[in-house]
Amino acid sequence: MVTLEEAILTVNQLPLEQREMLLEIVKNQMIEARRDEIAQDAKEAIKAFHSGNLKSQPLKDIISELQASLNEVY
Repeated sequence: MVTLEEAILTVNQLPLEQREMLLEIVKNQMIEARRDEIAQDAKEAIKAFHSGNLKSQPLKDIISELQASLNEVY
């Protein structure tokens, strides 16, 4: 397996245009991986809801929880 340091050294040997292309490719791959992760989380949440392990909540409660979690981050 290649270490991060080795990968950086290898990438730095590429011409600037190829490094930019590589950056775009890696960025797109990360976006796609995140989408897959979100989709999997959604499937699991739907399954949990249908099995009764996840209860519905009033919208006001959900918004309050989201706002509270955002305030914790910032």
